[in-house]
Amino acid sequence: MKHLLALDQGTSSSRALVFDTAGRTLAMAQQEFEQIFPQPGWVEHDPQALWSSQWTTVKRALQQAGLQARDIAAMGITNQRETTLVWDRRSGQPIYNAIVWQDRRTLGLCDELRTQGLEQLVEQRTGLRIDAYFSATKLRWLLDHVPGAQARAEAGELAFGTVDSWLIWQLTQGQRHATDVSNASRTMLWNIHSGRWDSELMAALRIPASLMPEVLPSSADFGAVAPGWLDHPIPIAGVAGDQQAALFGQACQQAGQVKNTYGTGCFMLMHTGGQAFGSQNGLITTRAAQVGSQPAFALEGSVFIGGAVVQWMRDQLQAFSHSADIEALASQVSDSAGVVLVPAFAGLGAPYWRAQARGSLQGLTRGSSLAHIARAALECIALQSTALLQAMQRDIAGRQPWQVNELRVDGGACVNNLLMQIQADLLGLPVVRPSTVETTALGAALLAGLQIGLYSDPAELKDRLGIERIFEPQRSRDWAHGLMAQWELAVERSG
Repeated sequence: MKHLLALDQGTSSSRALVFDTAGRTLAMAQQEFEQIFPQPGWVEHDPQALWSSQWTTVKRALQQAGLQARDIAAMGITNQRETTLVWDRRSGQPIYNAIVWQDRRTLGLCDELRTQGLEQLVEQRTGLRIDAYFSATKLRWLLDHVPGAQARAEAGELAFGTVDSWLIWQLTQGQRHATDVSNASRTMLWNIHSGRWDSELMAALRIPASLMPEVLPSSADFGAVAPGWLDHPIPIAGVAGDQQAALFGQACQQAGQVKNTYGTGCFMLMHTGGQAFGSQNGLITTRAAQVGSQPAFALEGSVFIGGAVVQWMRDQLQAFSHSADIEALASQVSDSAGVVLVPAFAGLGAPYWRAQARGSLQGLTRGSSLAHIARAALECIALQSTALLQAMQRDIAGRQPWQVNELRVDGGACVNNLLMQIQADLLGLPVVRPSTVETTALGAALLAGLQIGLYSDPAELKDRLGIERIFEPQRSRDWAHGLMAQWELAVERSG
């Protein structure tokens, strides 16, 4: 059994990938599912659709690889984080749709928690900000708005979980209710220092302890696929939230190593070793994927609109037919000629945290063309990511001797060579793109491989990550500083 299976349950689709022990992708199956928008600012998923789409991809990936369950040594799971589900422990039926990480319905509750003076406590215990992004207020909303939910929770009849817990429950047919440290650290209810559900925060939000899953290291025994699903049990041996899985899959296991994922949004994580750094610059502190008994931490910044700005130009502006076409269009000009696009379609995330900001296109002249706007669109992705890394560097300045030597990249938009070159030029650092951009799924698979002994040491995994291309900086630092100054001014004007 020299193969690993990874389940990658994302925001818009479920995927399953089969890897060999060298980290090569042998098969990949994907299935999209419906996005539910009951009201403006509300985003939901059908929990059964999450599960059925995920299981469909498992069967298709095995078939595509020409393998059977007995050929799979272990399974890893990686998932959209913060998305919140509650289900009946006896029947396994959800009490409501999954409330997705993007959902903003609990903004008012977040304001109430701040009014109660809980902001400092939340940050000290969880490393997070009070925000509707995280799971805690979504869970509180479910208990408040589903009839009888609070009483049923207090009676021990219900289970809460992020998407990984929901999949584990389904795969084991209710035998395991578990999550890993990386997903637990996104709930706003888990103490990242003590490694326990925080009783004071749970009490403040009236969350019964009986709802909560067991929290394990990311490389651990999460049970096995039940006999009812396959003809051979597959150990579930690795679990991590998507961004922590990508950090691990990028072999960023040492303090000071940084990766950035370019997807719908952009997610940058800096590994900080065994030390939790509280941020003074608009970032959050989170748990990194954990192997063994020693905790690992990371600084994280999330950009809400990254690659989605390209989709906006394609769909709303109809600037081109395919997302990949933006590179050729933007390459028609050497710069944006002063045009700045601030993609604050849903406010701005880290390091700005401006919920009321709105998108703007600035610096237009009669000479501005669609090519200049396309160039500005790519630049705004790189500019937001540059702001994240600069915030991280300010957070660690004078506190550790680390030096960031490169940025490792993954995600669908990182295949855009012009974007990666702009990113290298802005940072003044090499941008390293791996041979496989499936680092999120690979990270989950490698965590599983470590648990079952396919690999002896995490350091060994660096050899599994080939490098496809390194983008070296080509522009002057004066150019980079000028573009960043222009960007920061445009952000100020966006509200």
